[in-house]
Amino acid sequence: MNNLERQEEGCARDHNANINDEGMAASSAATDGVAAVALRSVIQRVHQAAERSGRGPDRIRIVAVSKTKPVPLLREVYDAGHRCFGENYVQELVEKAPQLPEDIEWHFIGNLQSNKVKALLTGVPNLAMVETVDDKKIADRLDRVVAGMERKPLKVFIQVNTSGEESKSGVEPSGCVELAQHVSQSCPNLEFSGLMTIGMLDYTSTPENFKTLAHCRSEVCQAIGMPEEQCELSMGMSGDFELAIEMGSTNVRIGSTIFGAREYPNKN
Repeated sequence: MNNLERQEEGCARDHNANINDEGMAASSAATDGVAAVALRSVIQRVHQAAERSGRGPDRIRIVAVSKTKPVPLLREVYDAGHRCFGENYVQELVEKAPQLPEDIEWHFIGNLQSNKVKALLTGVPNLAMVETVDDKKIADRLDRVVAGMERKPLKVFIQVNTSGEESKSGVEPSGCVELAQHVSQSCPNLEFSGLMTIGMLDYTSTPENFKTLAHCRSEVCQAIGMPEEQCELSMGMSGDFELAIEMGSTNVRIGSTIFGAREYPNKN
């Protein structure tokens, strides 16, 4: 059984039932059901993209990215049957998690600073994944904090900067093998589960970015002796998740297409 199949059944497999749940939309008022309706549309698009890639839809995980969104809106998506949610900011996740059911699988998908690792792990006991490990320092810090807790090893993805943009975090493709070896060999409290990337925001180089990540997976798996089918690829967001799935993604991070445009507080 590979890493994706070992995820709790509250993720992608629940989605199959959602598509056939004709009463789901009727259970909410029209204004409250927008996100649930959007979720169903995303699920259908994911299924279609999976079919085009020759894979079953249960091989694709949808992470509903809920940053800046209020807890009641997350609850609506939860009540529609979804269980995988992603947040970018430690403080926001630590505040939201206790207000929502414990069977949610939280993915941390933002840049993680070493001084916030303990707050994240202690504040979110049901943290399922950190998708943004990009150097040995953060890997070692996560490993040490997890070691001091009574919890199973933490699943992690290594973030790879496949676009070469200075504004993005991530290890260079040439360094992903060394970092993967470090995590898998020197961090016993972490479970190396795959690679993550963010494509170009204007999508002009997205296919090349995704190809680069797939190539990194081949190199990593050869170096650490891991079957490629057990090494996930987290790539694809609202604007390019279908292309990402067609190119091998097993984990798509979808925010605005489900929850609507993000609303950031006015700092003035």
